[in-house]
Amino acid sequence: MNDRETEINEEPVDDGAAASDVEASSDTAVPSKVLQDFSQGFRQANRKVKTFPQSPGVYLMKDSAGVVIYVGKAKNLRSRASSYFLKAASEDARTADWIGDIADIDFVETESEVDALLMESRLIKDIQPRNNKELKDDKSFPYLMITTREEFPRVEVTREPPSKGVKLYGPFTSAGALRGAIQVMQRIFKFRTCSLDISESDERWQWFRPCLLASINQCTAPCNFRISKEDYRRDIKRLQTFLDGGKTKLLREMRGEMKAASKALDFERAAVLRDEINMIERLEERGELDTHAQPEVFYIDPQKGLAGLKKVLGLSETPRVIEGVDIAHLGGNETVASLVQFIDGLPFKPGYRRFRIQEVKGIDDFRSIYEVVSRRFRGLSDRQESFPDVLLIDGGKGQLNAAMAAFRDQDIQPPTVISLAKRDEEIFRPGISEPLKLSKNAFALRLLQYVRDESHRFAQHYHHILRSKSSLER
Repeated sequence: MNDRETEINEEPVDDGAAASDVEASSDTAVPSKVLQDFSQGFRQANRKVKTFPQSPGVYLMKDSAGVVIYVGKAKNLRSRASSYFLKAASEDARTADWIGDIADIDFVETESEVDALLMESRLIKDIQPRNNKELKDDKSFPYLMITTREEFPRVEVTREPPSKGVKLYGPFTSAGALRGAIQVMQRIFKFRTCSLDISESDERWQWFRPCLLASINQCTAPCNFRISKEDYRRDIKRLQTFLDGGKTKLLREMRGEMKAASKALDFERAAVLRDEINMIERLEERGELDTHAQPEVFYIDPQKGLAGLKKVLGLSETPRVIEGVDIAHLGGNETVASLVQFIDGLPFKPGYRRFRIQEVKGIDDFRSIYEVVSRRFRGLSDRQESFPDVLLIDGGKGQLNAAMAAFRDQDIQPPTVISLAKRDEEIFRPGISEPLKLSKNAFALRLLQYVRDESHRFAQHYHHILRSKSSLER
């Protein structure tokens, strides 16, 4: 059996049903006459499972020679193992051919369902039971993959693992349970699951906006350099120790580190370790793994975003430099504008600019955009500096027309100019009446939203500064 072989996940009986409840039903119990057709070993195993604990673990079914023929996991060992001795299992095409070979059954109790899931995978890979086989449709099974050639390794679920540059765990029997386990483990080890290509030598990452997982304390946000490469890799090593079945060893090491940190008066580090130790020890309180599976959180993949922009805007080259413009004002007073710059999909703070609107009285976003674009690109042109590949205006068709009027009146050839209307997230392009509507999950749209939101944040920040100065001068 190769590494892809695993057991069938569709189970005859729900794990959550109590064994006594299942056995009491005359419709599901194996009829006495049918039971007599099985071996004495089968009948003994049937009696044995009724003594199993009602706790998580792994069960091992053996034939008359003592060879393990099937391995399975359970959140309730007694209930799950008992289901193989019911009428439904003897009639199910997936189990009917081999359950008659059962002559004995054993179990290994675990502290949590996560431990049971990981132990099942290790045992299937090591023992290779003949009935833990692939489905006939050659379905691939999920693996947990940790990359090994990235500066900040990432963790993900894959059904087509590469042959190099990764550490694989699995195969696993249920993608839902595996994703749920990853969510549970991520709360402890706080690894990243995104596909961002993060480099410690690229300082622009320090301005990148982390995704939701950082906000809810499920990722240490290496994308924003909130953790060093050494500390992040230490956390990944701990995760691997846990995945390899070394929970006891891991807890011992972490308790030692906690004591050392406390002795060195590093109480913040000691508190973090204390909380992580508590979470590992309380894994059994996490409930059903499938309930922890959650959709991917919002994040921006710069390279995919830029490639998407090239495609949807019909550009001849992948854009590298994007600038975004936004206007902020309060009741017509202190109108300001911001310009943010992104290079290769990442914010480049040295390229940010602020503009205090000088020629517009009252509230007029169109004229304000006209002024900002005129001043910005007149200056670049006079200094013979490069234009951005894409200029993004915050707003709809009117804001876009104001920007294009500035280029026309300055007699300057514009770069690719577009606007993004926040209400329906529509993209407007010069000379095209119908807006461009992208999927809300499109990487190109996500990148444009990131630029737009950053320009808005920067404009509001400048506006608050001016308001504060004005209040102090009164």
